[in-house]
Amino acid sequence: MKDLPFRRVLIIGTGPGISSSLARCLSSLGVVVSVGARNTEKLQQLVEETGARAYQVDAASPEDMAALFDRVALDTGDPDVVVFNAAAPLRGTLDQLDPLEVQRSIATTAFGGFLAVHHAAKRMLPLGRGAILLTGNTASIKGFPNSATFAMGKFALRGLAQSAARELGPKGIHVAHVVVDGFIRSASRPDPEDSPDSTLDPGDIAQSYVDLMCQPRSAWTDELVLRPWVERF
Repeated sequence: MKDLPFRRVLIIGTGPGISSSLARCLSSLGVVVSVGARNTEKLQQLVEETGARAYQVDAASPEDMAALFDRVALDTGDPDVVVFNAAAPLRGTLDQLDPLEVQRSIATTAFGGFLAVHHAAKRMLPLGRGAILLTGNTASIKGFPNSATFAMGKFALRGLAQSAARELGPKGIHVAHVVVDGFIRSASRPDPEDSPDSTLDPGDIAQSYVDLMCQPRSAWTDELVLRPWVERF
């Protein structure tokens, strides 16, 4: 892996899986890490481990997102990399879903992604460099029963990533969409004994994000699909 060309990273939508693993990986490389989440209390251990700064933010709120970027810029400087990992999964049948809950879910997953790209681009364009990584899901490429809300949000996020890559890439900003196509391994969801390696290790996912950040611009990846090697297509 080449040296990481970025020194300040903002991760929006930080939880115990991908985002925390990425924060640990980046901090070990000497990167200044800022993390945003709706509930920052759950990030206390991560902050102690990594030295990251934690910020409370509702990703669907234009006011919150604008304030987040302003606070990060004041505390550490504008981020070189912005990672958007916020989502609000909502399951239910189409006839029973609460429309207001659907609206809130899509606002977090899709509109929140737009806000992240919007504010990142405003800061990166004058410099002509930076990276914006958006986290997708199996739902980004196919919808499942009882999961229409999540599919709508993730499909929209993928469309945003494709448009942003074409608009911002020629201006020096690497935009990539990462499709996490599988279950993520955790203490509450270990690999089944009869099916080792059937889930995605969050640390390995984080390393893939770092590899994207290190890509030379002559060969940028716009979309990366990650799935367990034992998965049957």
